[in-house]
Amino acid sequence: MLRSLITRIAAVALAFGATAVQAQDQVLNLYSARHYQTDEALYENFTKATGIRINRVDADDAGLLARLQSEGRNSPADVILLVDAARLWRAETQGLFQPVKSRVLEQRIPATLRSKDEGEGSQWFGFSTRARVIVYDKARVQKRDVDTYEKLADPVNKGRLCTRSGSHPYNLSLFGAMLEHLGPQKTETWLKGLVDNMARAPKGGDTDQIKAVASGECAVALTNSYYLARMMRSQNPADQAAVERIAVVFPNQATTGTHVNIAGGAVARYAKNREAAVRFLEYLSGDDAQLYFANGNNEWPAVPGVKPRNPALESFGSFRTETVPISVIGMNQIRVQQLLDRVGYR
Repeated sequence: MLRSLITRIAAVALAFGATAVQAQDQVLNLYSARHYQTDEALYENFTKATGIRINRVDADDAGLLARLQSEGRNSPADVILLVDAARLWRAETQGLFQPVKSRVLEQRIPATLRSKDEGEGSQWFGFSTRARVIVYDKARVQKRDVDTYEKLADPVNKGRLCTRSGSHPYNLSLFGAMLEHLGPQKTETWLKGLVDNMARAPKGGDTDQIKAVASGECAVALTNSYYLARMMRSQNPADQAAVERIAVVFPNQATTGTHVNIAGGAVARYAKNREAAVRFLEYLSGDDAQLYFANGNNEWPAVPGVKPRNPALESFGSFRTETVPISVIGMNQIRVQQLLDRVGYR
């Protein structure tokens, strides 16, 4: 009997050891458009918890999608992380994802932050959110003149506005939402008003727009909230001085609500390690990972009830968000680009 017990214990130990070795040998191929140093700990913790190593390929959203299309069935990608709703929608329509049916993800991620489930599961899931806000020079601009997106096109703001390229995904998503709110004709008129109010030709990234307001190059600008929060938490004296010069407004609080975009992920269509890929997405929906998004990169968690410990996000307070589905915003991108071409918004 003792010999039998020892044999069973040895068998269990052997099986456990084989499982651990198998997990340790697993590699998850991650194609990521997230270029944030704070995400390193996020990936390391997944490996510590599961034994699954992450092999990461970094590029921007457009580069990743082009690579996936080129690789086709031979793609090694298991998981794809993108940082804009328009890109997620485009990748879905190009057949680059596969549906995922996960009780964990369905319970954790709100339906408005994932693609529509056609019966086999959602194609992609949002894991963090960021607001498209307006920053302005406190010395030159009254808040009432910039408290809606629509007012950015008003004559009172002529010669004041700075933005990055109109065709950048962050702006395309905002404009796609505005198309839903205003309709094609009014959206075209609004976009033409933005062009007419430019202080200079569109250039740079969102941080550049904030700095341009602080330097006096312009007086009003659009930016994603996490860029501003990053500067607010910076110890760089120049960043601190810039933040002191400007103010922020969450637009359209009395009407449609502030536009909110997402960063999200999906399982690649030809994923070789599907089980590990789904496990990784479920991990990103966990409380610890959600707090990494919030406290590390100044994004709001996608999962309701997760409370960030981030003084910059806390200082923003609560605000009303728009309710246009992310998928609808994505579908409006082609029409928006046509409008941008017509009004000369580069």
